[in-house]
Parts: sequence; structure tokens; C-alpha cells
Amino acid sequence: MPEQPVILVKAYDLTLWMARKAERFRRPHRSVGDRIVNESFNLLEDLVSASYGRNRVASLDRAQHRINLLRFQLRMAKDLGLLNADSYGFASESLDEVGRMAGGWRKAASTQPA
Repeated sequence: MPEQPVILVKAYDLTLWMARKAERFRRPHRSVGDRIVNESFNLLEDLVSASYGRNRVASLDRAQHRINLLRFQLRMAKDLGLLNADSYGFASESLDEVGRMAGGWRKAASTQPA
């Protein structure tokens, strides 16, 4: 199997981390965890589509939108006491890194001839 792009590895690791964290959320807030995990999987799917699909720019635009949604969802989880400061910091930094990589990739993809 060929080596995967670094952004996919980082997004996969973040999605796995979020899934493990969310399964420990208290029952009244499980829906918050479910939304975070679903959005994380959707982000990963968009990045895979950008890596191996035809319409890279559209996939990266969707990924950027999902990154912004995840930022708010993670903040909500922190404010509800579902994530401690360290966990929130780790998730935010990881998500920011994926966002910077996706943004750079998006910029490069939009300047390439079709």
C-alpha cells in the first residue's frame, strides 16, 4: 500500500482520539459526542476524497467547513465539562494543524491548471 498523505494520518489519528473520548461522555451529553465523532468521520472522508478523487478543491472546501464546525463543537464540549483543558488543547491544536495543511493544499490546488 502506498504511503498515505500526512494530512490523512493526522486526521485519522484525531478522529480515533475523538471517538475514544466521546464514548466516555455522560449520557445526557452523548449527542454532543456523537456529533463530534460524525463530523470527524466526515472530515476524514472529505480529505480522502481530496487525496484520491477528482474534485479536490470542492472536497477541501467541505473539509474546511467541517473543521470550522468541529472547532465550535469541541468548544461546546469543553464548556459543558466534557473535555478538560488539556484534552481540549490537544484536540484544538491537532485540528488547527489539519486545518493549516488543508488550507495550504487548497491554495495549491486552486492555482494548478485543470
